[in-house]
Amino acid sequence: MFESLEDCLADCRNRLVRAPRDRRSLMHTPVVVSGDVDARVMVLRAFDAEGWHLRFHTDARAPKAAVFAADPRAAVLFYDKGAKVQIRARGLAEILADGPEVEAAWAASTNFARRCYLGDGPGTASDAPTSGLPPEFEGVEPDDAQLVPARDNFALLRITLTALDWFYLAHTGHVRAQFAREGAAAAWEGRWVSP
Repeated sequence: MFESLEDCLADCRNRLVRAPRDRRSLMHTPVVVSGDVDARVMVLRAFDAEGWHLRFHTDARAPKAAVFAADPRAAVLFYDKGAKVQIRARGLAEILADGPEVEAAWAASTNFARRCYLGDGPGTASDAPTSGLPPEFEGVEPDDAQLVPARDNFALLRITLTALDWFYLAHTGHVRAQFAREGAAAAWEGRWVSP
């Protein structure tokens, strides 16, 4: 099925292109790991196949924003149990709070999704279980005027991929390939490795 390194790299690209568009894709919600070795599941919002950039939405006040600002190393784990394909990706992360890409992502979000940025910052302590949202927005979609303060808390996490480890589990014998590139403009170089 995967006879060449080009086939494996194309499989990575195709799966990452599909993941943000298909909520049912198991790769839609990968595990993202920051340089402090903290891991969290995040929704993949976009993949730029030209630059190999992953895009996630985040709160600018989240602890991970400060971690990535201090140490941009990131790892992302994708796994599709049905297809028996795992992709481990590494790259450099950046938090974007302003600019055309951020404005376009904000504009494309629903008001119901934007309301997440109205509440307390991620990790804020509470004496009781809480969504962190102001009580008036629990289960309620705010209007555009009510969301004005939320925009300051919205940011993007963009990860530029520099390494891929593609692993196909097969009862006839697993297959594994690795790819790396020196920078965002460099071509991928691949090699076969033992699983």
